[in-house]
Amino acid sequence: RELGAREVWLYDSGAALGLAETIAARNGIEGLHFVQAHSLEVVDPPQVDVAVAEVLGNFAYEEGVIETLRDAWRFVAPGGTLIPHSLVQWAAPVVSDRFDRELGSWRSAGCGLDLGDAERMTRNNMYVFAIEPADLSAGVPPLAWDSATFTPDVESRRAGRVAFRTAAETLYGFAVWWDCTLVPGVVLSTSPYSQRTHWDQIYLPLLAPLETLAGDEISLEIASETGGDEAGIAVRWTVQHRRGGALLSRQELDIGAGLLE
Repeated sequence: RELGAREVWLYDSGAALGLAETIAARNGIEGLHFVQAHSLEVVDPPQVDVAVAEVLGNFAYEEGVIETLRDAWRFVAPGGTLIPHSLVQWAAPVVSDRFDRELGSWRSAGCGLDLGDAERMTRNNMYVFAIEPADLSAGVPPLAWDSATFTPDVESRRAGRVAFRTAAETLYGFAVWWDCTLVPGVVLSTSPYSQRTHWDQIYLPLLAPLETLAGDEISLEIASETGGDEAGIAVRWTVQHRRGGALLSRQELDIGAGLLE
């Protein structure tokens, strides 16, 4: 309303909508229409000049951003704008062992128990950590593994591959973050090199650390899928270590293998 909108429709299936309605009434804000529903459930929506959705997660796609924005074009009048516009996902090798020590705590549990299966399950997960530039390899720049523009036909299945040329160091996993273009020229970033937001970065562990030499190739393939009725989000990552063209090791991880039934 402060920016000149004549009418605003607000959709939310949670309790926050009632709070927003209470605050609007208390402050005499008119022209607001509160709808207790997810936008995907709305039949015959109003046509608007600007549609805005904030459904980004720490892992960009985990809160259904693709499905929500793909559907949101039903609300946008010809010539209108959808915010956000597009997104790029980045990855970089993690050389700090501080996250790996947490995941390896099964080995120090004591009592003479072999808890290797529990540790493998723990590593087949992605984690939200506040990753710092010092956790990343100083000599290996981040690479973009995926980009998506939120058009009416953007795909829920995402996949990409990047290959890093390493220094002589130990790799424990990968950091993943995103840059989201709200409108052309306005970018919101969760990069560890940018100003902090309320989002953090994603840590993708390895099953075992990789000892690399300068010039080794570490390839990372990431695949994700959202929109399933029960699966929520599926994420898999495969890491291959090559030296002089020869394959030294391959690790495959899948958050589906890290979930208890």
